[in-house]
Amino acid sequence: MHHVVLERWSQGNSGFHRLDARAKLGAALVLLVLIATSRARLPQLGAIYFVLLAGAFAWARLPLRAALARSAVVLPFSLIFGAISWLAGDSSRAAALVIKSYISALAVLLLMSTTPMPQLLRGLESMGVPRFLLMVAQFMYRYLFVISEEAQHMRAAAAARGFTVRGASAGKVPFRPAAGVLAVLFARSYARAQDIHRAMVARGFEGTFGLLQKSRFRWQDGVFLAAAVVTPVAVRFALERIAK
Repeated sequence: MHHVVLERWSQGNSGFHRLDARAKLGAALVLLVLIATSRARLPQLGAIYFVLLAGAFAWARLPLRAALARSAVVLPFSLIFGAISWLAGDSSRAAALVIKSYISALAVLLLMSTTPMPQLLRGLESMGVPRFLLMVAQFMYRYLFVISEEAQHMRAAAAARGFTVRGASAGKVPFRPAAGVLAVLFARSYARAQDIHRAMVARGFEGTFGLLQKSRFRWQDGVFLAAAVVTPVAVRFALERIAK
């Protein structure tokens, strides 16, 4: 599952991983705004931003091919809207939708795959995001791991009993076995989540997740943030000047 892979990637020890979460959040936010508001020479701008992001993945020592494949999850949606714009006679908007969505997804994937979720949420909290929303996001993210673990247990149990997908779909109602499995999966996950919550409360959980190490904004983080802001801004303005 994607969230399991991202969790493993975020535990790396590269120089990019060691950057403060606030620096990476600021750089990602600036890049996303630049991508969303760009119009002139978008293919060239997208290509340059792609090279910058690919260099960041190399710095973080993450598999670029796997990252490109996971970023493509947004393409089915953007291609649909791009096709609508293309059929309406606006081919430039169609291309812009695809380019902007993919580059944005790649930037967000880089942020998520190099920053552990607790540090990311703590960085968002320091930037003024409401704590309640961050707590909901934290629990939702952790609940994915509960569902994943329960699904793996059910899969192993089904395989031990000789269950196969082909055999289950051979009946008159092929969706009935799948619906039953999903119902059992969410019921077991919900019960497991309740047990985890009771254990957290018994251990003194007061509504906040603490970090083992407090993050400090170092001078290296400031240099990275300045470079990560100035470079894409300069590239965009240079291309816009050429377009004029």
